[in-house]
Amino acid sequence: MDNDGDLRKQILTTLVEKSNVQQKVFDNTFAVFNDLKETLHEMTSEINDELEEQIDKRIRIEYRDRGKFEAQLQVAGDVLIFSMHTNVFEFNRDHIIWQNSYVRDEKLNSYCGIINIYNFLSDSLKYNRNADEGYLVGRIFINRDMQYFVEGKRQMSMRHNSFGQGAINKEAMVDIVEHAINYALEFDLLVPPYDIAKVVSVDQLNTKIEHSKMQTGKRLGYKFNSDDI
Repeated sequence: MDNDGDLRKQILTTLVEKSNVQQKVFDNTFAVFNDLKETLHEMTSEINDELEEQIDKRIRIEYRDRGKFEAQLQVAGDVLIFSMHTNVFEFNRDHIIWQNSYVRDEKLNSYCGIINIYNFLSDSLKYNRNADEGYLVGRIFINRDMQYFVEGKRQMSMRHNSFGQGAINKEAMVDIVEHAINYALEFDLLVPPYDIAKVVSVDQLNTKIEHSKMQTGKRLGYKFNSDDI
């Protein structure tokens, strides 16, 4: 019975500790995501003002709120989708984050919420090409202390080794978004390998090309690595 009592006490302690931390992480991530939406809206206006009379109005930057946990930024022929995951995550034991003393010395600091940044072709959404591929170009991790780090393409600031050295703020958000935009603009659409496109079904030909099931993606038919470009 004593062992059962000790186990019950351990369960209660773990439940209280983890649930409190995870709720705090969720609240922080949600607050950051709402601030990020405001930042995206402000950046859209600022960049469009700077582009006034320099480019075709059809390729101006557009911001769209897609709901509680998602936002969209269209930049010319590209779309960046910012998506907050509603769960809180822990890192696997092989992740490089465990080399950081801030995490290593206090395991609860490693629980993080995630905001993913995906890159799609704007035509994929415009023409409802549901088979088209998008690519994860970055993700923002936020913990109970509002500390953050970024994984992704060309994200130069606040990498894992800086986790615990600074809370996320508007300046950091602008930097992250600018890196994501720059990456998307330089991440060109490649002609798919011949073998990918050499066979077409009658159904595809009988459907308007912009609504067809012919799959399109910037790296369709090519391996997309976390460290390429």
